[in-house]
Amino acid sequence: MQFNSYEFILYFLPITVLLYFLANRIKPVLGKIVIIVASIIFYSMGRINMLIYLGVSMLINYCSALAIKKLKISNKIIMSLPIVVNVGLLLYFKYLNFAITNINTFLGKEFPLKEIILPLGISFYTFQQIAYIVATERGELENNNIVDYVAYILYFPKLVMGPIIDPVDYISQLNQESRKHADLTNITTGIKIFSLGLIKKVLLADTFAKAVTWTYTNIDAATAMDCILLVLFYTFEIYFDFSGYSDMAVGVSSMLNIDLPMNFDSPYKAVSIRDFWKRWHISLTKFLTKYIYIPLGGSRKGIVFTYVNTIIVFLISGLWHGANWTFILWGLLHGVLSCIDRMFDKVEEKIFMPIRWLVTFVAVSVLWLLFSAQTVEQWRTILLKILFMQSTNASDGMIATFNLVENQFIYNMLGLHWLPSNVRGFNMLIFILVACIVCFIPENNYRKKDSLSIGSLLLAAFAFVWGILCLGAESTFVYFGF
Repeated sequence: MQFNSYEFILYFLPITVLLYFLANRIKPVLGKIVIIVASIIFYSMGRINMLIYLGVSMLINYCSALAIKKLKISNKIIMSLPIVVNVGLLLYFKYLNFAITNINTFLGKEFPLKEIILPLGISFYTFQQIAYIVATERGELENNNIVDYVAYILYFPKLVMGPIIDPVDYISQLNQESRKHADLTNITTGIKIFSLGLIKKVLLADTFAKAVTWTYTNIDAATAMDCILLVLFYTFEIYFDFSGYSDMAVGVSSMLNIDLPMNFDSPYKAVSIRDFWKRWHISLTKFLTKYIYIPLGGSRKGIVFTYVNTIIVFLISGLWHGANWTFILWGLLHGVLSCIDRMFDKVEEKIFMPIRWLVTFVAVSVLWLLFSAQTVEQWRTILLKILFMQSTNASDGMIATFNLVENQFIYNMLGLHWLPSNVRGFNMLIFILVACIVCFIPENNYRKKDSLSIGSLLLAAFAFVWGILCLGAESTFVYFGF
């Protein structure tokens, strides 16, 4: 089940919120059980056969947490065992066939590929499991109540695509008496930010996705301008897709009186690669910093090790995102650019701010292309097409992907029906303009989520109605496969 579906919005979500608070009035533990049951239903609507892998993972981790809690010696050794299991399962499901393919390619072998179905959300819940084990070993959890643990891992707003939340933070919120009763303000706030996230996904992300799909489908005939627009459109698609999901997750969780961490902070306003990573997928950046970068020594062992540790973290980030050389190269290049940022930090501060922003946005966009490209060679071919600039015309097929039914309805209502036919690519230009305004001008949705002015509520109501009307065919989120 996905957030952008009629089943979730009209049935699953309102029923879950209602049952959660009714159960809490009877007995608090029943509220937690409602969350667990709802999360199992939510997950099983995706791939029910994947529940067994998630269940085995949870059993191993919870038993390990109990052992760490009760035994007074060799906690580090015990802690390493479930972490190895977690990473091992992730490597098996996500990277085994990738490894076999590369062995066959580089060594001339013919090992058959395995029939493996990637469990939904394995990248995210693996990190959550590791966070729980480490928090237990450090004595940060007061107890290891199994109901709290299961509710933490399975919590459906963040189960499949995050954000990654600290176990101590989540469990403490879950057990606060003041959060067990329905809060009209939180419900209103939740509906507002959910609606804004929904319109990001179904209107902006999905429309840009159509243009991206068209370009890749016709990549041989695509012009240089098509390729330039492809870079821009995928940059907008992945932002509105993942940011929209994160907004919806925060909104759903707010209705249940649980605060999820901010995952985006206007990342396309960044003026350096390091600044970008303080704004994009913030929960992942914090996890990698806390559990990998700092244990490796961070910046405490001299400048050389600082650069090495930075590269390692970004390579892991690339691998975490997907089993393809495109993701590995994406992580490596981000790591290299982050090191260059650190090297010339003082010099960059003297550069005109708009120039720094433009260079950062272009670099991020070109590297995002690696996410959508099937191979590194395809990424290189697209960049060469742009470089040679043999045609500056946008193809009719790409332009047509922005001709939505809603557009014509609005033009007719405003008496502007003549515009699209007289201005080539007018609909496409409108989408680019709207995307730029949303990305570059207003404050992040999360930062102003508690603002419940009449204007913001009217905007949310408009976004919700339009979002529901746009649902039609349910589309998959970009990060759904990670």
